[in-house]
Amino acid sequence: MSLSFLSKSTSSFKTNYSMLSRRLSRPLQMTVDTLNPKVLKTKYAVRGTVVIRSMEIEEEIRKNPNSYPFDKITSCNIGNPQVLKQKPITFFRDVLSLVQNPRLIDHPEAKNIFKGDVLERAKEIMFHVPGGVGAYTHSQGIPYVRECVSKFIEKRDGYAVDPNDIFLTGGASQGVKDILTSLIRDNNDGIMISIPQYPLYSASIALLGGNQINYYLDEENDWGLSRSELDRAIQKPLESGVNVRAICVINPGNPTGQCLSAESQKGIIDFCLENNLVLMADEVYQENVYYKKKKPFYSFRKIALDMGSKAKDLQMISFHSVSKGFIGECGQRGGYYQTHGIPTDVKGQLYKMASISLCPNTGGQIMTSLMVNPPKKGEESYNQYIQERDNIYNSLKRRSIKLANTFNAMEGVTCNMSEGALYLFPNIRVPEKAKQEAKKKGINPSTLYAISCLEQTGICIVPGAGFGQKEGTFHIRTTFLPPEDQFDDVTRKLSEFHKKFMNKYR
Repeated sequence: MSLSFLSKSTSSFKTNYSMLSRRLSRPLQMTVDTLNPKVLKTKYAVRGTVVIRSMEIEEEIRKNPNSYPFDKITSCNIGNPQVLKQKPITFFRDVLSLVQNPRLIDHPEAKNIFKGDVLERAKEIMFHVPGGVGAYTHSQGIPYVRECVSKFIEKRDGYAVDPNDIFLTGGASQGVKDILTSLIRDNNDGIMISIPQYPLYSASIALLGGNQINYYLDEENDWGLSRSELDRAIQKPLESGVNVRAICVINPGNPTGQCLSAESQKGIIDFCLENNLVLMADEVYQENVYYKKKKPFYSFRKIALDMGSKAKDLQMISFHSVSKGFIGECGQRGGYYQTHGIPTDVKGQLYKMASISLCPNTGGQIMTSLMVNPPKKGEESYNQYIQERDNIYNSLKRRSIKLANTFNAMEGVTCNMSEGALYLFPNIRVPEKAKQEAKKKGINPSTLYAISCLEQTGICIVPGAGFGQKEGTFHIRTTFLPPEDQFDDVTRKLSEFHKKFMNKYR
């Protein structure tokens, strides 16, 4: 019996050992080699190689403060105003504070801390959001907030909009990804994007397996867009049998900062109608317009409706966000998209997509309501709101001019002034030796420039290669968001670095 037991034990041991051996020898299920190739193809320069290097340097400085000739990283790689000390709008944050902690609304000291219109707005929001910020909302967004957005759009454009055409989202980026997901069926579906472009578009198209079709902005004409360029860009894909489904237009531009004229916008709408394209209008920088008399912002929706019956068949999705403008509430993740000319059954499918994630975050939805419905004249917070808004706006304009002038004073650099948004995209005529050095390292010359700038100054900028640029040209993208009282130091460091870079590679 004992021998039988021993035999069974030995057999069991062999079986277990064999199973363990197979487990140890078989390859891991999730490795870089086994990932979806679309993920590997996806690139996002705004938080790419240079930014990763900046985080490494930050850690090195934390461990050894004397390891670099600077004591901090200045993040000019992304439009993230509050990380660079831009102050939040007081009214917005006060209301949000009360909504996050509603027991304070009726606290005996509340009237001594918060203005009357702040308390009234918080009560109004809580009436429409009885579950509070901790509860799920309608998947399309809180009806009250969508009504606020529709009133904002009507006031802006002069035409009413159905709140059911509004989809609240976790920032405009989520809306862009949702619409591209609904449009791209396979790699024969083409999406037209501008070059230079915001990498959200190229990354999303790559991730979804679509076909990216480039059209080029004209740097020599303030990054303008001509109808002839659009016709050129679409011709070859159509001849190749690509099903071109949509065109993405960023206005005001990122990374280029241009504001399109009404005539250019009409031309784009005509192009969409003639080629049966959905117009994706990224208008998140509509409040960042610095020459309003010369180059005012017009929404594509207003232009289309002003065109009357000629544009009645236009299909368009427009996007807006709390992250930009003078608000800069990037971390709140609030935004919306508005559908125009989209059939009801399609909107039903978009609703289904939204419902998969249950709902946008509630705090971001409420911040969106505040963005589109700020204090009104005669209300207690109005004067403070206007002062804060104008101070931020005017400072952004001054900084954009100062930085553009700094670049234009550099050897071999030309930089268009920023008409809008938060960025400059200077053209750097890189010395031949720098091109050779970049080739040895297997990187684009604009990446060599950006990494060198980071390691010598602590200023984190983004290589133009990540946004797309005409072959043979090299750019960087930088924000003009560092605080105004530190801005001269930033421009000085950039100028000194550029001289050293040019001298090194002569």
